[in-house]
Amino acid sequence: MPVQRIKFYQTGSFAVGNRLLDPDLRSVQADAARTNSLTTGHRACQGCGEALGARYVLDAVMRATGNRAVTVNATGCLEVFSTPFPESSWRVPWLHSLFGNAPAVATGVAAALRAKGRTDVRVVGQGGDGGTVDIGLGCLSGMFERNDDVLYVCYDNGGYMNTGVQRSGATPHGALTTTTPAGNSFRQGKSLPLIAMAHRIPYVATATVADLRDLEYKATRAMDFHGARYLHVLVPCPLGWRTASSETIQIARLATETGSFPVFEAVDGEVTDVTRIRRLRPVEDYLRPQGRFAHLFGDTPRDDVISSIQAEADRNIRTFGLTETTEVS
Repeated sequence: MPVQRIKFYQTGSFAVGNRLLDPDLRSVQADAARTNSLTTGHRACQGCGEALGARYVLDAVMRATGNRAVTVNATGCLEVFSTPFPESSWRVPWLHSLFGNAPAVATGVAAALRAKGRTDVRVVGQGGDGGTVDIGLGCLSGMFERNDDVLYVCYDNGGYMNTGVQRSGATPHGALTTTTPAGNSFRQGKSLPLIAMAHRIPYVATATVADLRDLEYKATRAMDFHGARYLHVLVPCPLGWRTASSETIQIARLATETGSFPVFEAVDGEVTDVTRIRRLRPVEDYLRPQGRFAHLFGDTPRDDVISSIQAEADRNIRTFGLTETTEVS
């Protein structure tokens, strides 16, 4: 990625990535002047990947725009845990929309700002995979077709977590949910990044909370473009994925190291950069720590499903050129 890579020689130190680096190399989160867009007092679960992702993205956006940005938030986990009436944990201009119309509301905000001549204020729409991949897909496609000047961010935790861990169109193949108790027998319903690319919008990117610098870079770069932009962020959910709250970053990293979640950038519908896998790992390393896949490794292992999931990851590796070989180690 164009973002400068930092070599860390220490582990377990509060100084790594912060005080030992020159100021211009530090992350947004290492800056004492960061916005703290999503601040204390919210009700997110311990280890919530979505809370991390939202703060990282919006802090980067606020720095890139000089604190001149408006956020439109779809109904969902992020909205519910951050704004229990009459309180709010947001420190940015923030609007709540319905479950499926955040892209349309964000479009309206952008149009109103344009009518007022406020070209200096940027608009960000955001929601979970339920409100983006499923319920809000029509509004989002319309936003893409019109090329509205909005950055839309999907925080993908693979299900409708706020209402009880139901399956969404982003739930992985084989995963348990409350509506697929025997395991999701569907293939992953749809790839929103690929759908966004098919609209030939100016900028599309994927990222995870496991690579802070990459995520901040992409949120920042998105603000260099005008028109419709889309950022898809993998945010593990300890509750729905049945993982320990301390494993969120590790699980997100395994998603990329196995090819299960390709990380890339695309401009005008064409892939321009990918994050290559330095050490390719089998999907089993990603699946085993997650309780939602425990049934695949029980007394009667589902080798057929595991092989199918591995084949899907291998296809990602080939499609995006994530490594020079498809053999796992």
